[in-house]
Amino acid sequence: MPSTFVVRRIFKPALFLLCSLPLCLLALRAFGIAGSLGPNPIEFVQDTLGEWGLRLLIITLAVTPLRDWFDAPWLVQLRRLLGVYAFVYVLLHFLTWLILDQDLYWPGILPDIAERPFITIGFAALLLLIPLAVTSTNGMMRRLGKRWKTLHRLIYVIVPLGVWHYWWQVKADIREPLIYATIVAVLLGWRVWKRRSKYAKEHKEAQMSSRLS
Repeated sequence: MPSTFVVRRIFKPALFLLCSLPLCLLALRAFGIAGSLGPNPIEFVQDTLGEWGLRLLIITLAVTPLRDWFDAPWLVQLRRLLGVYAFVYVLLHFLTWLILDQDLYWPGILPDIAERPFITIGFAALLLLIPLAVTSTNGMMRRLGKRWKTLHRLIYVIVPLGVWHYWWQVKADIREPLIYATIVAVLLGWRVWKRRSKYAKEHKEAQMSSRLS
């Protein structure tokens, strides 16, 4: 198992660079260095940011199962970085739509959020994600105590909402959102199974203890 030093000094910087890569590639494309942004650059930027935000959210959700499946507790040390980056990409996805696509035209933006279901769902996911990002620091973890863990269970709602938003947005080719939906179903289903197994074990132990007494 890698030491805390290796995780902090090697794995985290490497992960930071990997998470930054899609954003850097977008910047290079914008300046015509690594290709172009295509015939509809705003849509390309918006979609790319949204897709990477969703991917990073799913990877964040996968940290705990992967930790248990592969007996790798050090993975938990990478979860906060993944979550913060996921929030950054989702926020930039929303700001691209708000500023570049909608041009901050509020008379059209607000009805769009309220009347177009996939935008409503995506906006709801963003709103739920904000308190998780705000409370991601060590100081907020200490301040909130047990409530911090309860608050961050919102991720179990946010990720399915993100997949739903993406599914409704693509309309025709649903292969990619279907893959994401399957992965999320497995990750959440495993958590439900784990909790039920733990409850059943504790219940059995309590019954045995009561019989012995």
